[in-house]
Amino acid sequence: MLAIEKKEFEYEKDKLKDTEEWIENQISEIQKDNVEFQNKIGNLKKQSKGKYSEELEITEKLYDITHKNLEKYSEAKLNPYFARIDFRERKRTEIESYYIGKFGLGDSKNGEEKIIDWRAPIADLYYSGTAGKTSYKISSGYVDGELYLKRKFLLDGETLKDAFDDAINEIILKAQGGEENNLVDEFLKINLEKNVSSKLKDVVATIQKEQNDIIRSEKNSALVVQGSAGSGKTTVALHRLAYLIYKYNKSLSGKDVLVVAPNKLFLDYISDVLPSLGANTVVQETFEDIALKVLGIKSRVYTKDKKLAYIFEDKNEDDKKFVIEGSNFKGSLVFKDMIDEYLKTIEEKDAVVEDIKIDGYVLFEKKEIERLFREDMAHLPIDERKDEIKRYFNLKIKDKIMSICDKISFTYEYSIARVKRNMEDSVERRKKLIELYDDRDNKKNNIKKNASIAMDEYFENWKHTDTAVILDNFFNSQEVYNNIIKGKISQRLFKYVKLEFNENRKKKIIDSDDLAAMLYVKFNIEGNNKFNFKHIIVDEAQDYSIFQFAALKNLCSSNSFTIVGDLGQGIYYYKGINDWASINKNVFNDNFNYVALSQSYRSTVEIIEFANKVLKKQNINLDPAKPVLRHGVKPEVIEFDTNKAFVEKSDEIVDKLQKLNKKNIAIIGKTYDECKKINDALRKYSKHKWKVIKENDKSFETTRIVIPSYITKGLEFDCSIIYNCSEDNYKNSELDKKILYVSLTRALHYEYIFYKGKKSKLI
Repeated sequence: MLAIEKKEFEYEKDKLKDTEEWIENQISEIQKDNVEFQNKIGNLKKQSKGKYSEELEITEKLYDITHKNLEKYSEAKLNPYFARIDFRERKRTEIESYYIGKFGLGDSKNGEEKIIDWRAPIADLYYSGTAGKTSYKISSGYVDGELYLKRKFLLDGETLKDAFDDAINEIILKAQGGEENNLVDEFLKINLEKNVSSKLKDVVATIQKEQNDIIRSEKNSALVVQGSAGSGKTTVALHRLAYLIYKYNKSLSGKDVLVVAPNKLFLDYISDVLPSLGANTVVQETFEDIALKVLGIKSRVYTKDKKLAYIFEDKNEDDKKFVIEGSNFKGSLVFKDMIDEYLKTIEEKDAVVEDIKIDGYVLFEKKEIERLFREDMAHLPIDERKDEIKRYFNLKIKDKIMSICDKISFTYEYSIARVKRNMEDSVERRKKLIELYDDRDNKKNNIKKNASIAMDEYFENWKHTDTAVILDNFFNSQEVYNNIIKGKISQRLFKYVKLEFNENRKKKIIDSDDLAAMLYVKFNIEGNNKFNFKHIIVDEAQDYSIFQFAALKNLCSSNSFTIVGDLGQGIYYYKGINDWASINKNVFNDNFNYVALSQSYRSTVEIIEFANKVLKKQNINLDPAKPVLRHGVKPEVIEFDTNKAFVEKSDEIVDKLQKLNKKNIAIIGKTYDECKKINDALRKYSKHKWKVIKENDKSFETTRIVIPSYITKGLEFDCSIIYNCSEDNYKNSELDKKILYVSLTRALHYEYIFYKGKKSKLI
């Protein structure tokens, strides 16, 4: 059954065909221009013979534009648009139809816009507008009018399969028995029922109103999105980024933006989204990797995931306690405040200066140096002040040298006059005068030659050569301990973190928990000139500490952040964010907007309801995820007694799902060690091939994988199989509640929970 009338459907089919033909013609025209520009560039390069040519530069820029247009039109050919709106502006008589696509496409000859970019102001009506009188925002105000139609197209390749109008969706779902207060967009429902891909895809066609509001919000303050599992928070953050680059294209480009992701696997998973939205130059890094780049060092890192695995697997409760308390301390405001106090002592010591001298003459007085350091340059990082003082002195040094040379001349003039007055003309007198003249000239030449060298040496000795040494001194100086640390944390805990830090230094390993302090010290000592972003996106933000956010803040030239996360999935709860208000108050100084997304689009009603039982057991005040009205089979809880039995049952699940064309299946083990044991059993008993995913893997295919629970965050599968959800394996601890909730919210369609022995009380 078609969602729109047959006559309308035929019209849209013809319209699509005409559009595809028009795109073909545009591609042909652009290809001709491309060839012309390529030939012209080749000829101009020959003519210029390696010298600068303005015409060559202009031609290369024009070629870049046409080449990007060619890529855009070629991609649009398969799916030129996904929606249509009919709108009449208040001052106009005619109703106009606007077709909305991933890219705005215009006619190269007459400039007429054929397809509207989804990020354009008028496209906001498709996402957020309601039928009847409405308006959309532009830079100079609002455009008022009336919205008559919102139509969505379901395309398969170049074929129009179906189309839906907003008003009709309700009729369809009510006829299917949909709950009156929980109606869902039929177009969305069809898209959600599709199979998982190994990469995250753009969702420009199915962005919902609450997501659209976030995407189009202003960029000049920190935006925090608390999103339930499956609420599309990552997708929303990446689409928001594409929107900001489109809207602020004159001041913001891809290279000005940093995306901080939880691990390399996740970076691979999201790698297709930004290029598909035209934002392919965005910098995408893990916190560990961007920290190492900013610090300018190469080192092995003891990652947060390795530490979490240790916490899971270590049997010694005392060791585990210190690891957790150490991580908590290193991410805390207490530690940051200690570092701030320590930096003040460094600043005080650096303010105790001497005159800059050469040959006993004062080039610059210590009084002036101290004033510049303490007052005029006090807003700058410590070593950056010194650079600025040096730059300022370099502007004055010629005058200073001349002044010293004048003093030298004056001193020698007195001596020369005395010789002339007291000695009669003779060989002896002439010899004495020549010596005085030579001494005078040599002194002056020496001052001229070596003044800059003396100043360079002064500032080189004044600056800090290695910020890592500063942190080393923090942990190992008795003076620092007595004056700053003592009494603020227990002796036992400090002894542990000091020993851990020193052992890592010997092994040339950096604990990821130390990176925030290292960055913070570097920013406050050396400043940050190389890595300055205009917007930063932080995904899985609940896993970052207050101190890490304070360090990241120094990478951004403003408060322009998009921060997305879910406190319910805070598996690094011992060091991460426990509530969003803390980063608002302590990092962003109340320049902060908060939005909650509780609608879950990933999983079926049955899977979400099962996972929500675990969420409710957590010690946090969060509304449970609300599933989109998409029903499926209930998660199945299965007991097993041997690994052979587990594998045989898993094979049955795979066989069943393959018949349903559901290929992306993940067996989720609690830890990597558990995954290795699962894989041993699979290799021994399974008729299918499986791949174990490791923490440092940079890419993966989602077809039949075995994956540790803590790496699954942000990922999704057609089917999840949870291994051994027993009482021994998943205890009634905060960490186990969170890690199980993460595992239970990965599946779109099917979920199986196995247990051996006694079933966990969490399920």
